[in-house]
Amino acid sequence: MVRWFRASAFAATAGREVASFARQAVLLPYDTLAPVIPAGTRDGDDVVIILHGLFASAGVLRPLRTAIERHASASRAKGRPVPARAEPPAGSVHTATMSYAPGPGVEELSARLATLVAALPGGARLHLVGHSMGGIVCRFFAQEVGDPRIVQTISMASPFGGIPRAALLGFGGARDLDASSPVLRRVLLGTARSSVPHLSIVAGADTLVRSPIAHALPGFEVRVMEARGHNTLLFDPEVAALVARRIVERRGGAP
Repeated sequence: MVRWFRASAFAATAGREVASFARQAVLLPYDTLAPVIPAGTRDGDDVVIILHGLFASAGVLRPLRTAIERHASASRAKGRPVPARAEPPAGSVHTATMSYAPGPGVEELSARLATLVAALPGGARLHLVGHSMGGIVCRFFAQEVGDPRIVQTISMASPFGGIPRAALLGFGGARDLDASSPVLRRVLLGTARSSVPHLSIVAGADTLVRSPIAHALPGFEVRVMEARGHNTLLFDPEVAALVARRIVERRGGAP
């Protein structure tokens, strides 16, 4: 009986991961031509910048972006009257993103991220969220480039411990994910001098790496999402709600 339950749980987890791959395939063509920068962002607003992983695009982040904005807006408005106006109220939560093909390394993507954040208001609060390699780019940017507007970083299934033999793929992004990567070493060593808080969201059933929890960023908070695979995190309602809750909490306006 125990074996049956374990097999059933494994099949359900694998099924969700397969469904996530299929959903990504449908969303891949979207948001690839230019960065997605929210219009009407003002000083005092919160902007959640979300970066994707290898072999993906900003399009796969569409459901997560929508869910975060919805959850954050609902949390902010809870118990408060809704303004009778069409424009977003002051202190709104927006999302932004950008696409990049496989190839560029973490440092180059960090430079592209710098161009994106430069287009946002000087008084906006920035929350950097990344899936897989995107989480490493976010943390590298926060520690190595820096921006006083950064409130926090959040990674989702990001392999901060490195992936053995990833460098064999032969391009910059893969080399930066290798277990011997100097970039990963810089990120890990730089955490001691960084004041930017971080949350590692770990996929408990991640098959991309062994011992998924060992890939959380050391010294910071960790949340393990059991029975979720590497790509399942992108479309998981509980993950979206968790990220949105952290946005509201960090902005100092949690109900």
